[in-house]
Amino acid sequence: MKIFFLFTFSTFLLSAFEQAAASAHYDKILTHSRIRARDQGPNVCALQQVMGTKKKYFSTCRNWYQGAICGKKATVLYECCPGYLKMDGTRGCPAVAPIDHVYGTLGIVGATSTQQYSDISRLREEIEGRGSFTFFAPSNEAWEQLNSEIHKNLVDNVNIELYNALHHHMVNKRMLTKDLKNGMTLVSMYNDQKLLVNHYPNGVVTVNCARIIHGNQIATNGVVHVIDRVLTAVGNTIQDFIEVEDDLSSLRAAAITSDVLDTLGRPGHYTLFAPTNEAFERLPRGVLERIMGDKVASEALVKFHILNTLQCSEAITGGAVYETLEGNTVEVGCDGESLTVNGVKMVKRKDIVTSNGVIHLIDEVLIPDSAKQVIELGGAQQTTFTDLVAQLGLASSLRPEGQYTLLAPLNGAFSDDTLRMDQRLLKTILQNHIIKVKVGLNELYNGQELETIGGKLLRVFVYRTAVCIENSCMVRGSKEGRNGFIHIFRQIINPAEKTLHEMLRNDKRFSVFLSLVKAADLDDVLSRPGEWTLFVPTNDAFKGLTDDDKDILIRDKNALRNILLYHLTQGVFIGSGFEPGVTNILKTIQGGKLYLKTVNDTLLVNELKSRESDLMATNGVIHVIDKLLYPADLPVGNDQLLTILKKLIKYIQIKFVRDSTFKEIPLTFYNPSVTQLTKLIEGEPEFKIVREGETVTKVIHGEPIIKTYTKIIDGRPVEVTEKKVTEERIIQGPEIKYTRITAGGSDNEEKLKKLLEEEVTKVTKFIEGDGHLLEDEEIKRLLQGEAPVRKAQPTRRTQGGTARRRTRLANH
Repeated sequence: MKIFFLFTFSTFLLSAFEQAAASAHYDKILTHSRIRARDQGPNVCALQQVMGTKKKYFSTCRNWYQGAICGKKATVLYECCPGYLKMDGTRGCPAVAPIDHVYGTLGIVGATSTQQYSDISRLREEIEGRGSFTFFAPSNEAWEQLNSEIHKNLVDNVNIELYNALHHHMVNKRMLTKDLKNGMTLVSMYNDQKLLVNHYPNGVVTVNCARIIHGNQIATNGVVHVIDRVLTAVGNTIQDFIEVEDDLSSLRAAAITSDVLDTLGRPGHYTLFAPTNEAFERLPRGVLERIMGDKVASEALVKFHILNTLQCSEAITGGAVYETLEGNTVEVGCDGESLTVNGVKMVKRKDIVTSNGVIHLIDEVLIPDSAKQVIELGGAQQTTFTDLVAQLGLASSLRPEGQYTLLAPLNGAFSDDTLRMDQRLLKTILQNHIIKVKVGLNELYNGQELETIGGKLLRVFVYRTAVCIENSCMVRGSKEGRNGFIHIFRQIINPAEKTLHEMLRNDKRFSVFLSLVKAADLDDVLSRPGEWTLFVPTNDAFKGLTDDDKDILIRDKNALRNILLYHLTQGVFIGSGFEPGVTNILKTIQGGKLYLKTVNDTLLVNELKSRESDLMATNGVIHVIDKLLYPADLPVGNDQLLTILKKLIKYIQIKFVRDSTFKEIPLTFYNPSVTQLTKLIEGEPEFKIVREGETVTKVIHGEPIIKTYTKIIDGRPVEVTEKKVTEERIIQGPEIKYTRITAGGSDNEEKLKKLLEEEVTKVTKFIEGDGHLLEDEEIKRLLQGEAPVRKAQPTRRTQGGTARRRTRLANH
């Protein structure tokens, strides 16, 4: 029990200290100001004054070291800290201010106008007498800034209006700044009117958005805080204000349509950036009508103007980001006397205080991304892309009710040559940047294929610090709109059209390398489907290689394969997908390691510069180099071969170990696509006369396939395992013309059927690897009356007319 009591008491104390610390920002900032001024003598505080104004602040570290407040240069002042006075002939402020009643204290802090009005309104007697008061006393400048008509009415009716107004600045108990907690509501001494207190992390304390500029001046019967404006009564909610303000009728309509207006009538601490009617009129008519006709978009629009925190203008001394009720953020800052939203001066009138928050009137409508069409999400760095999409008629195909993903290259990705292209070709390029579905960054995974509106399939590659689509990688700035996402890319996306082998064959720069690939029987590897990264030396890498040298290389197939397969690695690795400046180690098919890194947007392979990178193929990617690669730890045991390699490779020292041999690399590192029948149910064979244009089709269902891929979840790559439910292999053919058999007639058909029945053995069971599919030539011989040729080889992929296609159904 004793232990439980101690634990509970300790928790209570910690909680109390935390609450006190959270509400003592003013006192902390004041302490920092004393430290900054310690060289000036005791009890001196350092303040910053905004140049050209009388506004002074006990500054945060950020403002102090910037030497500016609200973007304006600030000068440093040294003054006595609250409660202390100077003495003639001494440094600093060694004297303590005298303690007097509240009325006398008003004079001590320099609030002489408030003191005078207390005298003529007969409040003096009360604040000189017994009690415990908190007086939020307007400074002399605050009275001067008060609306002249209001000021006149107060002074003309001192016994009622002025007396009540001063009572509205008082609380019937003493409250120091440490007691003024953020979000607190105090009851004033006039008609129980509310005083809304905010205590901000930058040390600013406000009462109904009036800033305390000199706090905690202790009196015998309370405390005085000097504030920078005269308080006015607060009675209405934000909803009440919107409903009666003529200049907010458009906002009122939007708030009613979206069912948000009632929210602003409930208790809370809101900040509303309220666009005026003029602001709504500036919007393009089509945009406004579309948003107002879409309840989801209109709700997002209105909520994007509302913060769930109360932000008075005087508390904003620099830019800060705040979350809106819509879920996205806005940056609220200041520029001199003006408030800014997202860096733009748009606040016409500020600090309209209500019972549940504050309103700032703005002259622009803030449209969140969630209310925009996907084409409207493009920023200043994607204007070339969005302009071209509009000019070439693609914007009209992005229907508001559709779902799309735009892959928008940066403006710099569009060269002059690209922009001068034939418009039909340019339109095709842009179509390859528009995906048919809405795909967010967190939904992309390695190996994924995305279909464009032009019918192309684009591959997704996910790396440790990058997400790439084909040859181009993303930069920060993805956004989600009403009908899609936009992702920003460094370069124009070039979908692959050819295999690695076709690309080598069509480029004369690689003729020597390709001839060696063919000699090593590796051309089939580069032709088949797969995912490879190939580092291809140009013909320049083979300068000095004679025909005799080449023959020696070709004769030693193991050596040749080791050299060539050191240029090949499993997986597609885009140059811009590597983290800059970091070495990436890739294992090659040969078994050695390649060391890759990017420096100043240039790919280095074993410290050799790639002359051209990210040439996309349907089965991989090519990086062009001008040197032959060779593993530094692989010895050579043949003098002739050593001589040849030394001709070609001068950037490393090749090891020589006499009689050492290269390991044999069998071509089992890739899987040729062999289609096999898994099972054919026992039974009688079926025969069918195949006329011209007809085919024989049988569907065989394969075993489920397990696939592992990488997916982005919460911005981090995560391995995911997926099960392919069904694979169907459809075997068609052969297509044999009826006229090749006979001139026609039912008798001939019967003869043909009888002939086939005699020649084909009854099938009792067909197990994978045991059966033999008749090829076209065999069937032709049968049809021509010749004996079939029996084969004992295991089943393999048939050639000629037996075309196959696959359909895969994935369980997502």
